Amino acid sequence: MVVTGTINAQVLPLEQENTITADWLVYKSNTKELIPYVAGAGASNNAVHQWVQITPANAFLISFAATKGTCLFLNNQLIFIADSTAAFKLNLVPYAQDLKAKQGKYLLSVWHPEQQPVVSSFKNAEAIQQGAVQGQGQSVLAVRVREYVNLNAFIIFILLIGLLYGALKSNYPADFSSLYSINSFFRTNALQEGFLSKPVSSWSSILFIIVFSLSLALLIAAIHTEVQHIQLLNQFFPVSAAGISTKVIFYTVLIFLFILIKYLFLKMMAFIFGLEQVVHLQYREFLRTILFLGIFLPVIVLFYMAFNASMPQVILLASNLAVAFVLIVTIVRVFATVNTKASVLNLHLFSYLCATEVIPLAIILKLIVFNF
Repeated sequence: MVVTGTINAQVLPLEQENTITADWLVYKSNTKELIPYVAGAGASNNAVHQWVQITPANAFLISFAATKGTCLFLNNQLIFIADSTAAFKLNLVPYAQDLKAKQGKYLLSVWHPEQQPVVSSFKNAEAIQQGAVQGQGQSVLAVRVREYVNLNAFIIFILLIGLLYGALKSNYPADFSSLYSINSFFRTNALQEGFLSKPVSSWSSILFIIVFSLSLALLIAAIHTEVQHIQLLNQFFPVSAAGISTKVIFYTVLIFLFILIKYLFLKMMAFIFGLEQVVHLQYREFLRTILFLGIFLPVIVLFYMAFNASMPQVILLASNLAVAFVLIVTIVRVFATVNTKASVLNLHLFSYLCATEVIPLAIILKLIVFNF
């Protein structure tokens, strides 16, 4: 969809930055201009437009009701497709970063292939609660509103994860029992049992890693309701805000590749530090811990689906803590297991573990947990 036209509207006052208004426009083909939209008139217009000012320093959250197939454009660039008829929330700021403003403004367009969009539902979603200000210097509390997430996709993925775990238990009972047994989890010699003795060397180990990757990806998708929140990834992998399934699959592939590449990374770093003898023990403990803790991640996702609507901030915090807990506990157990072979108080070994475990952990926590 391409819309061109002159900007004849007045410059928005400063207080209307990052504010959506009811002043919608429609495109008049004979004059090639944008004219004011009148409710009830021009029902054949399937696209409406609005000039908005976007300040990157603050979020520009809008809420709206949309039927399936409704599309949002910013300066004629597609930023959103509604995958179902529902209510949505969207932050416009990340999409404006790579676009050029026209006289300080951006053209927000709403289009549906078959009907006129419900423009009356478009409102600013950032709720601000102001208490009674009794003295100078009292601050107001800004309540952050999270983007709407289509829960149907989460339900389907939860069912898929349950079926995959059931299939693994039926087809690989020995590996499943050794991996998810509490007793085995706390025994160091259990690392020599089952597929952990030769990790990522059998189909069962690959399948266990895939199911874990899918579970963690589902939780990360709940935390980051649009992949554009991660600015590093946004430069290479733009994903629609409505594409929950696409994001989950995208995260799953990233996590799966990270786990496989980690082994090569450990081999390279161990060669540099001259510590090749700890690589297998370190990687087996890393794999055992994340796979064991990963079976509890779908439970966190279930809590997300049940309580996100009523207490989103609490669920967001719990989801972030769950991811942080899995990662931090994994690193702690790696340190403890390696310590049984050689003392981690040795500066050389401690430096190696920091380079291979602590620094990657800090980067991952920054991208996933502390990205907001």
